[in-house]
Amino acid sequence: MLKINNLIVSYGNIKALQGVSLEVKEGEIVTLIGANGAGKTTLLKTISGLIAPVSGTIYYSKNEKNSSLNHMAPHEIVRLGVSQVPEGRMVFANLSVAENLDLGAFLRRDAREVRESLDKAFQLFPRLKERVTQNAGTLSGGEQQMLAIARALMAKPKLLLMDEPSLGLAPILVKEIFETIRKINQEGLSILLVEQNAHLALQLAHRAYVLETGKIVLEGPARELAMNEEVKKAYLGA
Repeated sequence: MLKINNLIVSYGNIKALQGVSLEVKEGEIVTLIGANGAGKTTLLKTISGLIAPVSGTIYYSKNEKNSSLNHMAPHEIVRLGVSQVPEGRMVFANLSVAENLDLGAFLRRDAREVRESLDKAFQLFPRLKERVTQNAGTLSGGEQQMLAIARALMAKPKLLLMDEPSLGLAPILVKEIFETIRKINQEGLSILLVEQNAHLALQLAHRAYVLETGKIVLEGPARELAMNEEVKKAYLGA
């Protein structure tokens, strides 16, 4: 579904990503773990078209049709079926919950299908339905994260990019968010997950990559990496 080969991204003279290659297959949850500043968010922004790579290729396949994302505009990437839940939630604080969700579906033209997606979002997150007229800025951090996920799902993606969904949330809300991620994956959505909570991420994911200073240094089945001594020492507190 997503295949990245030898991706290089720079900020001026600083190489943020140095030859990164990874793959997300259809129906998988793939997690990317690493320390702050390793380049995880840069990778997601590059996939989404917000940052242009220096070199390398990003291919996305949908319905057996391959598309290069390298020089595609962000809205065109969303139209193809790739949506992102950004770090820090980034909801539109002065707009209502309903208006935020409407913006998630801005490329869709079938009103009936949009209503169905909205109903599904409210089934996933009943609290959003209760607060549908509230401004997003008045929601709690957990509710804003729910809104950010629901907004991304309103685009009806096939591949969801998630950047630190547990950041700043209480443990009980983290558990709820991760259960939602598991549920939407079981319904067929492929997910590339960047997550600071490596323990939970490795429990949830099918496969994992470890990114250090812009380079992939380890990869494999998530449960195997969770048992890796280097990963335990660096990311699992062992």
